[in-house]
Amino acid sequence: MKHHLSALLAGVLFGFGLAYSGMTDTHKVLGFLDIFGDWDYDLAFVMAGALAVSIFSFRLMRNRKFSFIECPIDLPNNQVIDRKLLSGSAIFGIGWGLFGYCPGPALTALIYLEPNTILFVLSMVAGITIHRFLQPLKPVS
Repeated sequence: MKHHLSALLAGVLFGFGLAYSGMTDTHKVLGFLDIFGDWDYDLAFVMAGALAVSIFSFRLMRNRKFSFIECPIDLPNNQVIDRKLLSGSAIFGIGWGLFGYCPGPALTALIYLEPNTILFVLSMVAGITIHRFLQPLKPVS
């Protein structure tokens, strides 16, 4: 039970952080991506902060088998740059650039009940579902 509670707490904290930082505001995100126009650099500080926390956390946890709340740690170890990675990155970037959302902020922004956000999330779920049918997950060994 404490694993689920801590996951819920982390998700709520993440969502509040996304909303507070402006990552759920598509105009702000698109302004950040417009580096040759009227560039809004605020989100660079948000991303730098997230990167600093991530680097510290991955270094702290990479040699551990369990987290501080005794959940198993399963970090990815794939270092191959292949067609799937490149195409997935391109699709992510195109979606982010066209609409101003990536998955986390899009899910957080559902609370505003804006039709475009709902359409984006439904499209994202459809894409994930189609991918799972076309590329089934490999069994864990």
